[in-house]
Amino acid sequence: MQKIAIVTGASKGIGREIAKTLAINGIKVIANYNKSENEAIKLKEELEKENINIEIFKADISKREDVKKIIEYVINKYGKIDILVNNAGISQYKLFTDITDEDWDNMIRNNLYSTFYMTQETVKHMIHEKSGCIINISSIWGMVGGSLETHYSASKGAINAFTKALAKELGPSNIRVNVVAPGIIDTDMNKKLTDEELKDIENETPLGKIGKPSDIAKCVNWLIEDEFTTGQIISPNGGWVIT
Repeated sequence: MQKIAIVTGASKGIGREIAKTLAINGIKVIANYNKSENEAIKLKEELEKENINIEIFKADISKREDVKKIIEYVINKYGKIDILVNNAGISQYKLFTDITDEDWDNMIRNNLYSTFYMTQETVKHMIHEKSGCIINISSIWGMVGGSLETHYSASKGAINAFTKALAKELGPSNIRVNVVAPGIIDTDMNKKLTDEELKDIENETPLGKIGKPSDIAKCVNWLIEDEFTTGQIISPNGGWVIT
């Protein structure tokens, strides 16, 4: 029976590559987006040229009412959710002393609340099936902290702890919960880095290169196929940080 997956923030960057990779590997993907409708449509059309069909679904997953809509849609149509990839999120580059209450609330709501809402509404159905795979996309900064990204690092560190705790709780229900915490990846989120800064990172990285979205998508795909890994933080970062 075909597996059903929801990938959040799937219209661009890492999320787009994850959705594409899973669909190519025979999984039925519901690709969530919020503001980037044109990019989501382009992804759907690109895959249709290869006779691969995905669904795109607009929802602001920082709001529980929108989360309920996407979950209800998938359950009503397919009867189950096998895989949840919590990828959607935002970043901001700002001095800690300049971070406003609004900045903090916006970061936590978009990065942490969205993961909480999506996971809680999905798990209800996974527990019934006694099966499931949840993969949360965190960041290397959630492991080691990033200067000028305190609130971003805090949100991603919380996702790491959330994942470890949930893996212990859901293991008896045969639901695996893991984190993929990318290093520096060539996406729009890292466009703030100058060419000189990127070159410095390459020089400091044992593998001597910046990561690609496909590197993260391959890791996610492996975690879906694997059946004995849970509660882990896996960080594809070229050896830039080794813990």
